[in-house]
Amino acid sequence: MAKFSGTFDLKEPPPWQNCCYCNGPPATSASSTSTSFPAAASTSVATSSNPRQQPQLQIQQQSQQLLSFKSPADFVRHLRQHHCTVEGGSYVCRYGYNEVCASLPLDGVSDRDYEMHVNRCHVNQQQKESQIKWSVFSAAQNLPAVLNDPSRSKQTHFFTKKWGDAFVEHQSIGTSPQLPDIKWDHFDFYLKRIGKRYRVHNRIAKTALPSSTSQGQQPVVSDRLPNGAIANLKDIPEVFLKHNLELHSPASFAAVFPGIGNDGEQAKQSSRLLQEKLSHYLDIVEVLIAKQVAEKSSAFFHAMTSQDAIMEQMREATTLVSRLRSRLKLIDDTIIRESLQIISLERVRSNNNIVLERLKLMSTVHQTQPMIQLLLSTQDYVAALDLISTTQEILSQELVGIHCFRHLPSQLTEMERLIDKMLTTDFERYSTSDLNRPFAGDNGVVEKVLDEDKLICIISGLLRKRNLDFIDTYKQEAITTVRAIVKQMVIEVIASGDAEVCLTGAGEEAQSLSLSEWIVLLETATVTLLKLLRRVRSVHDVMQQTADASAGKITDDVSFIDTEAFLCMEDYEVVKAKLANLLQSVCNYCHERCANLVSNQSLEKSSVSADQIAKLTEIVERFSDGCEEVCGIQSVPLKLALRAQGTRYAQKFHAERKSKMALLLDSERWKQAEVPAEFQKMVESISKGVFVWNKGPEVNGTPISSPAPQAVLMVDGQPFALVGAALLLVQIVSEYCRCASQLPVIASQLARNVIDLLRTFNSRSCQLVLGAGALHVAGLKTITSGNLALVSRALQLVLWLLPHVKRHFQSLEPNGTSTGSTTILTGYDSIEKDFASHIKEIENKVLAIVCDLVTNQMANWDARPPVPSQSFRNISRQFVKLHEAIAPILPQKQVATIYRVVHKNFKDKLREQLLRNNITNNGGPQHGTVVSELTFYMETLRTLRAMPAEELRDETLDDIWLK
Repeated sequence: MAKFSGTFDLKEPPPWQNCCYCNGPPATSASSTSTSFPAAASTSVATSSNPRQQPQLQIQQQSQQLLSFKSPADFVRHLRQHHCTVEGGSYVCRYGYNEVCASLPLDGVSDRDYEMHVNRCHVNQQQKESQIKWSVFSAAQNLPAVLNDPSRSKQTHFFTKKWGDAFVEHQSIGTSPQLPDIKWDHFDFYLKRIGKRYRVHNRIAKTALPSSTSQGQQPVVSDRLPNGAIANLKDIPEVFLKHNLELHSPASFAAVFPGIGNDGEQAKQSSRLLQEKLSHYLDIVEVLIAKQVAEKSSAFFHAMTSQDAIMEQMREATTLVSRLRSRLKLIDDTIIRESLQIISLERVRSNNNIVLERLKLMSTVHQTQPMIQLLLSTQDYVAALDLISTTQEILSQELVGIHCFRHLPSQLTEMERLIDKMLTTDFERYSTSDLNRPFAGDNGVVEKVLDEDKLICIISGLLRKRNLDFIDTYKQEAITTVRAIVKQMVIEVIASGDAEVCLTGAGEEAQSLSLSEWIVLLETATVTLLKLLRRVRSVHDVMQQTADASAGKITDDVSFIDTEAFLCMEDYEVVKAKLANLLQSVCNYCHERCANLVSNQSLEKSSVSADQIAKLTEIVERFSDGCEEVCGIQSVPLKLALRAQGTRYAQKFHAERKSKMALLLDSERWKQAEVPAEFQKMVESISKGVFVWNKGPEVNGTPISSPAPQAVLMVDGQPFALVGAALLLVQIVSEYCRCASQLPVIASQLARNVIDLLRTFNSRSCQLVLGAGALHVAGLKTITSGNLALVSRALQLVLWLLPHVKRHFQSLEPNGTSTGSTTILTGYDSIEKDFASHIKEIENKVLAIVCDLVTNQMANWDARPPVPSQSFRNISRQFVKLHEAIAPILPQKQVATIYRVVHKNFKDKLREQLLRNNITNNGGPQHGTVVSELTFYMETLRTLRAMPAEELRDETLDDIWLK
């Protein structure tokens, strides 16, 4: 810190020179210090007459107050007397804020420890640290903030620490980047500028009085009293200097007039002395006032000289103000008052217009009820409801408090309820009359909606009232009409008959009508219900158009061009959903009622034919297509009922054919049967993809004689020798295909039934032939190779038939890639594998019979005369019998395959026998015998021609000899 000359020194005094917690200098100061204070005070009073010396005097007083102790011993003595308490022989230091020392414990110490504490903490320590007066910004911690700080960890010694600066740990706070770093260098310019002015001020203050004295100038007024004493304000008691001197107060009165109540001579002397004292005080005040006036005389004279100028300025200002007021008065009279009057008149005119408009509005509202009745008479319900709503709004907003209209809101509300009830009643009446009116004839003319304008008005009013339940009402009325129509149809059918029947509660007849009557009833009911659905669709379209126009949707109908949109989008979506549900519900109910007529119970006692099922299918398809055209949806109940009837018919059809096939197989003798000509034609039609069963040729309805039966059936140029069961199987399968063509609704079930029938034929024929079941069932003595060959040929015919049947059923599927079609194709592939496996088993059975005989004969054979031996004769004879049995039945290729396997087996057995007998190709007698035997064997095979000639050369037998 820089130091300046004179009494201005910025260096702080030692901290022990003053007491920071006492007001003013202590009473225990040194004598020199205590005596210097009055002198300083008197000097300040005496020299206060000079304004230039006041700052210097104040600085001196502050220095005297701060430097109140001349030595540390005086400061220690002051602390012991004024800032220390003795409690039971222990000294407690009270030098601190709120008489609490921050360094010494509260329980006290001994005299020696107290002396050491004062020297260490309050004398020497304070010399190192600057003493700062405490304020709210000097608080080291805040107890509530410390106790409520959630970021502080738990401390075990938290409640045992003493309150003070060290209660919480001190944390260093970094410098803020928002505040600049202030150093002492920043104050250099200010100190230099102020210090220079302060030095000049002190120099002038010190040299002002001596200079005037040296020049011989005397003060204008002296401050001495007539007795020669100097007038001093300190000589006047303090009671006279109070600003609230109250003589009526006893204390103040006693202080001013002491001894005023005494008697005698002493009282008189006291009075005279008091008078003299008061006169002396008055003289002091007068002298000081005169001195003050003398010192300020120049200012007084300056004020007096400027008073004339001020008065002149006041006169000019008064003249200007008078002129301004006159002009303002003129402006007010000529401009302002007339303008304000114009504004007032305009306000009056505006109020009159408002009253007139209100009266016109009241007149209009007064005509509301007659206008509503007029609108209702023209069936303009929407306009009537809008008028009621608008009138209610006007009454609640613009005509509030009008006494003559106090009953009108309740009347309008009641009228609105009446309109709502009228709309509901009119709509119900219209729905009943429209749905129950007679239907037009079958001339193809589309019926128009009954009173379309009236219906539009009613629906618009209901939509305006947000009464959306009218759609449900119409739906229930339509359902009731459907129920009544079906019941009436049943009654009419029953009335046409002669039998006594009863009716159930639903209106259906109690299962006593014939099948033809049921079909007629269903056809009539579907036609009538379809007309009803078209009528419902017409009303639905009118409702939809009205809702579209009410919601602001664009419509092409001329009737809705001027319609104002009042239906919100939420209500519009609800109406749209209800209308869609209306068509679906009515259509589904019609299907359900018709489905009850075609239920399982209604036809369970009747014998249904394919033509009748076809007729039912035609009726159902026609009705379903009509419903889909009208409603846009496909209903399921009626089709399910039809499918149930078709399923029952298919089950019955299949059970009859399956039973018939079982009887045919059980009575089959497994012998070749003749093929009638109609079977040949049937197979030829099947090969072309047409399954037609003709009983016989006719001319003009008269059957003619058919060609003679053939021995075999020609299939694609190949002869098939068949048993009767195989021919009837083809006929039955053709019946299945023909029925499927006639009744596509049960085509998939018939396809599965065909698979079941073929699987039954396969398994049953296997049991009867391969399993020898025919020995007990048909009374056969044995199962021959011919029987096996006939079964194999029948199975081959089925294999030829399977692709045609599969394609036929696949063509009847509405979607060839559907799941049902895939299942059917898989079933046909499976049955095809079963038939092929059965054919292979039959072939293996034939081979097993022949191979066993060859094995038995070769086991007894030996290469010795006679030639040919009996074994070779038996083998050749068996080969001839086998050929005679299977050659007329099986195709040549299959016969060659069988004989090729038999021939190979013969060579294997012969090779084993030659090896056992040790016969080699050495040209010996045994070799010659074997060659002779083989020559006989080969001649037999060549005679049968069972195998190709190149496979019957002599060289083919060379592999029987061991190399």
